[in-house]
Formats: sequence, structure tokens, C-alpha cells
Amino acid sequence: MSARVVVLISGAGSNAAALLDAAAEPGYGATVVAVGADRRGAGGLALAQEAGVETFTVPFADYGDRGEWNAALSERLDAYRPDLVVSAGFMRIIGAEVLARHTVVNIHPALLPAFPGAHAVRDALAYGVKVTGATAHFADSGVDTGPVIDQVAVRVEPGDDTASLHERIKSVERRMLVDVVGRLAREGWSVQDRQVSLGGPGIRQSPSTEYVAEENR
Repeated sequence: MSARVVVLISGAGSNAAALLDAAAEPGYGATVVAVGADRRGAGGLALAQEAGVETFTVPFADYGDRGEWNAALSERLDAYRPDLVVSAGFMRIIGAEVLARHTVVNIHPALLPAFPGAHAVRDALAYGVKVTGATAHFADSGVDTGPVIDQVAVRVEPGDDTASLHERIKSVERRMLVDVVGRLAREGWSVQDRQVSLGGPGIRQSPSTEYVAEENR
């Protein structure tokens, strides 16, 4: 039985497309059951529809405040009964109501805890680092503060600007995300004292902390 995955996007959905392609392969272990966006017309929605995957939108402007928007997002996610929610270029902070009910994997274009926030690539260049990269982590109530699942380094090249560096980061980020989601789905995970472990015995799912893949139950 495949793990059920909902992917959240805000734009073109290149990471969602990579997950859709991977999920179509036998043995990947995860099925993308829906792709959601925080704005109408996000390009990744069309990609999901072409793949025969359900889509939904929860535009922030449609709600009176952040609490109402988070409640609406949580309700939409509940309908799909996801084992994992993947924030893949989703440019909204996911609130406590969602995090209490769903395990959320986020990707970030820097080696956390360095350079959190929305301008990670720009900030890394401005600081003058020689190596940056991408991080996959479980989302928590902070901004890019959750337990790290995996990281990949990317060297900063002479002459890099924000656009060129970000493109190289995105290429390794996609591969890492596909690998991480597949491993979480196939092997399960646990988190203790911020240390993420894959595989082994555990409980079916406790939000944001533990999951046991079907073959290990």
C-alpha cells in the first residue's frame, strides 16, 4: 500500500512534477493523491491535471485572516487523508492547526540552520559563503526550524548571481526531494531530540514525529 501524499505549490510546480513522475514508477512507495495551491492559476496545477491527479486551491485572499486560511487548508487536506504533505515551493507559512493534524515535509534552498526565510539564496550570496545547498526538513511552528531529514551541498561558483545559483540548487533539490519522499514512504521514520531516523519499528503515525511504512507494520 502506497503512502498518500499531497503536494502544496505556489508556482510552476517543477518539484511537484518530479514527484508525479517518481510516483508513477513501480516500487516508489508513494502516490500523489492531490496537488494544492495558494493561488489560482499556479502552473503546477495544470501539470497535475494532465497527470490525472486531483487539484485544489485555497487562496489566502479569500479568507479574513491567517487563522481562517489555515483552518480551510487543514479541512482540504483532511479530505485526502495524506500520510505526508509536501510543501514544494509553497510560499505560505503553514500554521499550527495544519501541523497538529498532518506531517509536513518542506524544502529550503540553503543548508539550514543557515539562511532561513524567503531570501535564502540572496542571503547566502551576500554573506559570501563558498558552499550552500538545499535542505529537506519536517515543518514545525517556526520558520525553517524543523528537524532536518537530508541536505545536499552546492558550491557557489565565481560570477554566480541569485538566479544562476538558485537554478543549480533547484536541480539538486528536486532529486533530494524525490529520494526523501520515497524513503519516508517505503521505510517509515521517527524523530527523537531533532534526530530523524528512517526505517525500523514504531507507531503508525503520530503527527510530525513517527510513521511506519506498510511493510514494517
